[in-house]
Amino acid sequence: MGEKITYETIFARSFSRYDQKKLGYGAFLGCLLIALSFCIVFKPYLGPLPVLNMRMSMDVGLNMLRIMDSFSSEKLRGGDISSSMTTIVTETSSSEIEMVEESDTTGTNETISNGTTVINNKNSSQQKEMKTVYHVEESTEFCEMNGDIRVDGKSSTVFMAVDTMVANSSWVIGPYARRGDEEAFKRITKWSIKSGVDAYEEAPQCDQRHNVPAIIFSTGGYAGNNFHDYTDIVLPLYLTSRQFDGEVKFLITDKNPWWIEKFRNILQKLSRYELVDIDKEVNVHCFTSVIVGLKRYPKELKIDPSKSPYSMKEFRQFLRSAYSLKKENAINMKDNGGKKRPRLLIVSRKSTRAFTNTNAISGMATRLGYEVVVTEVDSHVARVAEMVNSCDVMMGVHGAGLTNMVFLPENAILIQVIPIGGFEWLAKTDFGEPSKDMNLRYIGYKIKTEESSLIQQYPPDHEVLNDPYAVQKRGWYEFKSIYLQKQNVNLDVDRFRATLLRALELLHQ
Repeated sequence: MGEKITYETIFARSFSRYDQKKLGYGAFLGCLLIALSFCIVFKPYLGPLPVLNMRMSMDVGLNMLRIMDSFSSEKLRGGDISSSMTTIVTETSSSEIEMVEESDTTGTNETISNGTTVINNKNSSQQKEMKTVYHVEESTEFCEMNGDIRVDGKSSTVFMAVDTMVANSSWVIGPYARRGDEEAFKRITKWSIKSGVDAYEEAPQCDQRHNVPAIIFSTGGYAGNNFHDYTDIVLPLYLTSRQFDGEVKFLITDKNPWWIEKFRNILQKLSRYELVDIDKEVNVHCFTSVIVGLKRYPKELKIDPSKSPYSMKEFRQFLRSAYSLKKENAINMKDNGGKKRPRLLIVSRKSTRAFTNTNAISGMATRLGYEVVVTEVDSHVARVAEMVNSCDVMMGVHGAGLTNMVFLPENAILIQVIPIGGFEWLAKTDFGEPSKDMNLRYIGYKIKTEESSLIQQYPPDHEVLNDPYAVQKRGWYEFKSIYLQKQNVNLDVDRFRATLLRALELLHQ
């Protein structure tokens, strides 16, 4: 019977065993080249394998746990985590938000030298990016979110709806810019921030969609105290919202109608939209960009221009615009030629830390050449702003009323009368240092014990008069009840005369 001829037989007869090996190797390399070419051509159309996605998600989740555990451990050890900013960024992707360039599909974690921690998880190319950035700073915490964001006022929760396999993240934020102050936060509603797959599954359906960003902030805390109104809310709100040029919606939690009325001019200047009392909303509001909480710098009434596109000068210009204030610069006596008197505002108080000899102070100032105005500042900000702006010198006992120095014209003078009680540090922090950034000239006048009404309430050898630091050690409330709530000031007019003369000298410069 004839030999059965097969392809393998012909191949064996035609080539030696050595030649067969060479051809085999060549065929194998050829197949590899064809496969590689196929991958290069069709790479843009291939998504990452599910197993890789799962591994990426697990890696990001574990790193998030490590970061949050480190954060918690530092707090338990009593470490000062607020000395440098900590920022946690969670990035995912969705076809609904923002186009991003083609990138590696591997999740990465990066720690930058300034203490910022970034957690990245980017999926395949030509998709849109979603991002949650959580900032923890010395005096505030806030969360910036971009994506499919749903705000549920009923549960005080903000959801970042992400329908991809990424790490879940959650935070709780009190949207009030005085982080760490337990007393203030007793009156602040805490908001939950949820991001990731669980948030997507839990998120309620949208009832109302908005095409502008939103900012969630509280008017609780110490709102109502004029100093805290500006340093905890107004200035932080300016820092947070000014970038949107009015195209932003304010969602207010712990809403105080009287506070809204007091600062209506400022709120309307920062946002063109109706305010939302988010705590009372039954609808779920949806945005593509939300900030929960407010930006703030650690020092009182301060903007650090090296870290912000804004400055205190620009903030004061903003206030002048909001209240249509006319006077930009204080009087220059050198150029004035004595034709016009400098205007002195004496801030009076009724209940505590009041001047008990206002008439004597006013009379002495008038004889020195001042036009004197005596008034008590109140919640009618427009009227107060106009009054303060019309003056060249403003004086008053340490207290929240001096915060209205924000309306003084450039190069004006602030005179802070400092009561007894070891107030120097508080006076410097609240008004002395901030006045410099506002381009104001500052003079501090520390009263003597004889100028305090406390000499009528305590014997001469009492520690209240002789050792106020011993009182301070017993706590803020006792210190406050004595030196802030029981003390009035009877200025030694002859002694204070030198201070007003110094102010006149500065107005001649």
